[in-house]
Amino acid sequence: MELIDGKLISATIKDELKDKVEKLKNEGITGSLAVIQVGNDPASSIYVKNKKKACEYIGIGSVSYELAENTTEEKLLGVISDLNKRRDIIGILVQLPLPASISEDRILEAIDPSKDVDGFHPVNVGKLCIGHKGFVSCTPAGVIQLLKRSNVDIAGKHCVIVGRSNIVGKPMSLLMLKENATVTVCHSRTKDLAGITSQADILIVAMGKPEFIKAEHVKEGAVVIDVGIHRKEDGKMCGDVDFEAVKDKASKITPVPGGVGPMTIAMLMNNCVESLENLKED
Repeated sequence: MELIDGKLISATIKDELKDKVEKLKNEGITGSLAVIQVGNDPASSIYVKNKKKACEYIGIGSVSYELAENTTEEKLLGVISDLNKRRDIIGILVQLPLPASISEDRILEAIDPSKDVDGFHPVNVGKLCIGHKGFVSCTPAGVIQLLKRSNVDIAGKHCVIVGRSNIVGKPMSLLMLKENATVTVCHSRTKDLAGITSQADILIVAMGKPEFIKAEHVKEGAVVIDVGIHRKEDGKMCGDVDFEAVKDKASKITPVPGGVGPMTIAMLMNNCVESLENLKED
């Protein structure tokens, strides 16, 4: 069994991006990522801090808007509208979840698709569907990089994805199809889950249930990618896969933490650099 080290791979990607940003700066092309947080959810605050740190590391600017919990939808839409018009802003990221009084759909759709570095706008999702160039949701894009940089051959393999969310499961299935995998998507209504997952050459799990995937779900020699992250009662972190039960059956597996997590921010930075490169073409 080989551990897929997301920390190491994400660090390599950030170093590559740092070089690209330096070259663009020398050509006079610069820009900043705008991060908007509504309320002060502790997990969101940590994510925002990590995103700012990553921007600083690769050499792009970051502007943050910390809005009160009782901010209205109209006010937030106004902030986004202003940022859409600013040429120095290359990416707009609204940290989710938002308070219940604000429609996530309305907010995400208000972001200019050319600044949607999270890859959540319907225009970018549509582009992914038909194979056109656009921003891709960061976690699934990170999984593709983990596989490629760990020398996993994707073409022709049977990939089973557990989970069908708009953020991970659906875009993941499209990206794996693009890489010529044969894709099966399972979810909460799937009958005989273990029967299907145990046929997977590559098993990607994003179902949101702690340590749900056991040895009987995994084929001998499969590559297992665990997108889940949970904190157990004893304070330790775990994923959707029961790591101890599965590790001896898998040929390669991601740990939690230190697997998929670091890749999400690395791919967000990748999208920001793509956005900078698009300025060059304007």
